Amino acid sequence: METYLPIKNKMHVLITGSKGFIGKNLLQKLIENSSYQVSCFNREDGFEFLEKLVKTADIIIHLAGENRPDNKADLVVGNSDLTKKICTFIQKSSRKPLVVFTSSIQAEFDNPYAISKRDSEKALENLSIATDTPVLIYRLPGVFGKWCKPYYNSVVATFCHNIANDLSIEIHDPFKKIKLVYIDDVVNSIVDSMDSVKDGFHWRNVQPEYLISLGDLSAQIKAFKNFRTNLIAEKVGTGITRALYSTYVSYLPFTEFIYDLNKHSDERGIFVELLKTPDCGQFSFFTANPGITRGGHYHHSKTEKFFVIKGKAKFGFRNILTGENHEFVVTGDKPQVVETIPGWAHDIKNIGKDNLIVLLWANEIFDLNQPDTISCEV
Repeated sequence: METYLPIKNKMHVLITGSKGFIGKNLLQKLIENSSYQVSCFNREDGFEFLEKLVKTADIIIHLAGENRPDNKADLVVGNSDLTKKICTFIQKSSRKPLVVFTSSIQAEFDNPYAISKRDSEKALENLSIATDTPVLIYRLPGVFGKWCKPYYNSVVATFCHNIANDLSIEIHDPFKKIKLVYIDDVVNSIVDSMDSVKDGFHWRNVQPEYLISLGDLSAQIKAFKNFRTNLIAEKVGTGITRALYSTYVSYLPFTEFIYDLNKHSDERGIFVELLKTPDCGQFSFFTANPGITRGGHYHHSKTEKFFVIKGKAKFGFRNILTGENHEFVVTGDKPQVVETIPGWAHDIKNIGKDNLIVLLWANEIFDLNQPDTISCEV
């Protein structure tokens, strides 16, 4: 149990169930904002402590609850009874804090868990009607993201954990579709509601919602794992792929925080491929020893961007039709990009005294069968 003293000029936010999956993420978000004073209530704390916190709370985020207890009776105690206790404490305090409650889409079904959630919802609705206490309820689908417990109530957590740790997964129906929301979107929606909901009784859905089959979910997570073999990155910048990738890497053991790449070495220096994309080319880097020239070829369609990280380089260009030629000297001291143009032969020479280090982007993945790279003097 923590000690609690209200701090003047700070919004007092009470989180029940702060040690759970959503609670951990929400708590971290709130403590990053100095305008909130956050207190927490968890299953090991007593009701006397809970009542003390409720008396001074401006906002109550009610996340605590039971999902899969060994004893079905605990669903009533941990869900509906706890919610009714909070409602009673609010009424006794004569305050009207905003209450945000995370229910579940499972509340629509007819089973003990669903009934306990509906009873909780009804208790909060009655509180709002009787006392004008503002209440907001989320009926959440499956929530996924970092810090979610595998083998509990998230198939995403289980799949990510097992695939990241080379364990098998089991799928009975690969075509079964599940509805999901990402933890960051849940947290952001809750935080937004803390400012936007002032009165009344409301229902809200977290957006965006994602619909994906178990087979596609498994295939996507396995594609993340395969990246370290084929270096081909998925489209991890937006949408569900972004959210799933962030979730997947959060389950990697610390020994997998680092991984090796293939290094190709010869008398000129080294060449290393870093990352490939399905539709935006690939990234590599290479070195060149002093006096060494690399390249000496042209492309019909492929284009490249060279960025000198360290050293001094001379880039040569010659138009293969007209013979027109140009040279550019680039150093690591000045950020510049040298772009190769189709139909222009090009090379790069280390004209410095130190090793030359160059980052290279090509607009397509190198294909040994169709390299589009024709040797030609510059």
